[in-house]
Amino acid sequence: MNTDQILWKLKAFNELTVHEYHDIVHLRQDVFIVEQNCVFLDCDGKDLLCSHLMGWVDGRLAAYTRIVPPGVMFETASIGRVVTSREFRRFGFGKELMRKSIEVAAEMGYTDLIIGAQYYLLRFYQGFGFKEFDEIYLEDGIEHVHMRLSEFN
Repeated sequence: MNTDQILWKLKAFNELTVHEYHDIVHLRQDVFIVEQNCVFLDCDGKDLLCSHLMGWVDGRLAAYTRIVPPGVMFETASIGRVVTSREFRRFGFGKELMRKSIEVAAEMGYTDLIIGAQYYLLRFYQGFGFKEFDEIYLEDGIEHVHMRLSEFN
């Protein structure tokens, strides 16, 4: 399986079908709550304001991010809830997901992005040009760091 087999869809919240949103929430809960053993409120009210990038393979949600507009999480736009299904991790979909998310954000006019990255993924995000700019902090018991991707990096 390769990244050519992934079908990308970008939708505003009100364009999502009930089934798409179910699959998004299921994937996020499976990885962030069950796999990472982290109890937190995933339904934070921000989904309503975001664009949702979904990568589908054979009708299954393989990868997902939400593109967060400026002023919702940070003063700049953000890419959040970056997640790849356990079933599809070994095929490079995570890297393709980030490349596509950055591309989509740029098409939306967002050239300055801030993320709250899980610290253990620091090098992954650095590979896309993100640079850490703050101290490590705990969020829901997991080490995170703020990182920025900017035309001014």
